[in-house]
Amino acid sequence: MADGDVGASQPADSSDRPDRDGSTVAALDLGTNSFHLVVARVRGATYEVVTREKETIRLGHGGGDMKVLADDAIERGVSALRRMKRIADSHGATVRAVATSAVREAENADVFIGRARRDAGIEVEVISGIEEARLIHLGVLQAVPAFDRRLLLVDIGGGSTEVLVGERGITLAARSFKLGAVRLTDRFFPGGNCTPRAVDECRTYVRSTLAGFERDVAKHGFEIAIASSGTAETVAALVAARRGAAALHTLNRFVFDRAELDAVVEELTAKRTASSRASIAGLDAPRADIIVAGAIVLQCVAETFAIPEFTFSDAALREGVLLDTISRSHGEGEDDAHHLRHLSDLRHLRDVSRQSIAALAARCDDDVAHSAHVARLALQLYDATASLHRVPDHCRDYLEAAATLANVGLVISHSKHHLHSYYVIRNSELAGLTDHEIEMIALVARYHRKSAPKASHPEFQALDADSQQVVRTLAGILRLAIGLDRSHDGRVISLRATRRGRRLLIEAIHRPDVDVGLEVYTAHERSALLEQVLGMRVDVLAATG
Repeated sequence: MADGDVGASQPADSSDRPDRDGSTVAALDLGTNSFHLVVARVRGATYEVVTREKETIRLGHGGGDMKVLADDAIERGVSALRRMKRIADSHGATVRAVATSAVREAENADVFIGRARRDAGIEVEVISGIEEARLIHLGVLQAVPAFDRRLLLVDIGGGSTEVLVGERGITLAARSFKLGAVRLTDRFFPGGNCTPRAVDECRTYVRSTLAGFERDVAKHGFEIAIASSGTAETVAALVAARRGAAALHTLNRFVFDRAELDAVVEELTAKRTASSRASIAGLDAPRADIIVAGAIVLQCVAETFAIPEFTFSDAALREGVLLDTISRSHGEGEDDAHHLRHLSDLRHLRDVSRQSIAALAARCDDDVAHSAHVARLALQLYDATASLHRVPDHCRDYLEAAATLANVGLVISHSKHHLHSYYVIRNSELAGLTDHEIEMIALVARYHRKSAPKASHPEFQALDADSQQVVRTLAGILRLAIGLDRSHDGRVISLRATRRGRRLLIEAIHRPDVDVGLEVYTAHERSALLEQVLGMRVDVLAATG
């Protein structure tokens, strides 16, 4: 992206809201440390991400209250807004920008807000700490499938830390603390330099600040603790590096425990300077100065609220703003009560992964009905042979997703489209899934045709033995299911599978007025991998239903 500023433009009309499926909306999170832009296309009550952009700005500074935005920080911020507005405009997106602690505390906030309006054409909405927590809560539910679970959320920004207890999209208790990574670095670790004494003082300060919220958390309790934003992502990356794991495409839903967090803090604080810290495996060098403060906050949150482990969410405030904006557009012309009712009805967040899988299929598969029918047949075969393949129950979802997405590679070309399907799945934003889950789905889809899994294939070889067996089994089932819809018209309506000694008999049940000879033949031709996995012969026969 070019770094040149664009000329001034008129501010967006606040009444120009996304009001129908297919319109485009952009959310801008103006944080103390960095600005985040996400542009998305509206899909009913949810959205499909089009593009993302991030710039480190360091808008706010100060060890106590961030009372003044420096002139150079304002210039950096306005320049970044111009660039991000240009990106949003290129997609025809309506922009909603929210500012957090640095702007809401600054006595000269009006200067920045005025410049943003005049020079970048962006209206900046300054939100409270509690509203920030609420929006982050909506955001993380789009990345972590925890809608029906009582959750504790911690989001450590540059200027503040938000802690929330919630369930089903409803806030039960929330607090915003002036414990941001930039703020605490300025106060205790200027220039990113740390000493044992400064570490102890920082810990004491953070613990005393958090203590007032202990009773609220204890009163409500929680089942899962979720951490979001830059500090949590960095800690997750550091933990992954310490485990010796290969580089992950996504850290979403990455889980780390208290002991691993403590080890990371110990490693970080052992390095006295930001420059020496920058060489630590897994650490993004630009965060080397502020990560000590941020990690200490996360550690103290774990101690104060007795959190055994954290799940990282790669969605946060910006995704919450998107969902909130879409919700408001659905209730345009209605009162606030209507908006609140709409937000309380977040059934689509119960299964965010299924939503994102369906959206990818809709974009890239020109015969979604065929893929959906294959998925149904594959799941029937999976269930009917469960006692034979003994694949863990949760892997059933991998099979359904892989069947749904097996043909997305056709968007690139028909030739070797199974390989293209792997690439498309692996490099798409599939919300609510871990890196390992995406890899498993992509590999099963990759092996739906042509070569069976081989040790010479690097991605397959990188899996542990149990995961390799799962991929082989699911791919074997999927191949046969695809054969049973060779004509792409659903003429095989269901199947039965019966074990007879060392033979598996699969009956392709069809209507009496159709011929399924081609389906039976193709399924039999594609049964070799399943035969290898099950260690028995597979026969496919036609049967009328």
